[in-house]
Amino acid sequence: MEQESSKPAAPAAPAQPTGAAPVAAGTAAAAAPAVPVKIGIEDFMKVEMRVGQVQTAERVAGADKLLKLMVDIGTEVRQVVAGIATAYEPEKLVGRKVVVVVNLAPRKLRGVESNGMILAASIEAENRPILAGFLEDVPVGTRLK
Repeated sequence: MEQESSKPAAPAAPAQPTGAAPVAAGTAAAAAPAVPVKIGIEDFMKVEMRVGQVQTAERVAGADKLLKLMVDIGTEVRQVVAGIATAYEPEKLVGRKVVVVVNLAPRKLRGVESNGMILAASIEAENRPILAGFLEDVPVGTRLK
């Protein structure tokens, strides 16, 4: 007669998306197709995005892709470093309204502190970013939701 184990059963392997090939244990994640992570509205609402207006823009010394921007977000002017220098000339960004994630922890890029993130689409085939923007006039500091 077999005894029942008092150990809990091992958790079931996560279900594979329909049509996806099973991934063997230890296989690099890059080999599997990317499956978007689902988040709840509560998590999304934690990301604070605001309309910002670029006050100044300049290249970051020693970096081909980085620009240092001073962006008015309504309550203050923030320094934000963005990887958009291959697609945008600094002087053409001054006055432009952009979408800024304002509640990210500060991060240094090439020794320059960034206090936010400018949102852009990434066209992989062309290897260039395209800034998110607005068709209508939106006041600086307006929160996106």
